[in-house]
Amino acid sequence: MTNQQVQIRAKDDDLKGSYSNAMQVSHSEEEFVLDFYHLAHQGNVGTLTAKIVLSPGHMKRLAAALGDNIQKYEAQYGQIKTADAPKKEMGFNG
Repeated sequence: MTNQQVQIRAKDDDLKGSYSNAMQVSHSEEEFVLDFYHLAHQGNVGTLTAKIVLSPGHMKRLAAALGDNIQKYEAQYGQIKTADAPKKEMGFNG
């Protein structure tokens, strides 16, 4: 297999990124779905900021890449403190 360069195009709005402070993961036999939300600090209002759908094989590669990057981050900057779980269960109504 030869290395090929791939050109990636992105819309200006996508380059800005999106902030997420909550995420929900669901799956079927064929795919994993990652829903990223921005939940307001006041009230029960949230916005879906991104929905990512992955095949199981790509999801496993993503999990490995995230684990690898967390290890590298902690080696450089120190251990990351795991965020506390929400004090109450968050129900998502769609």
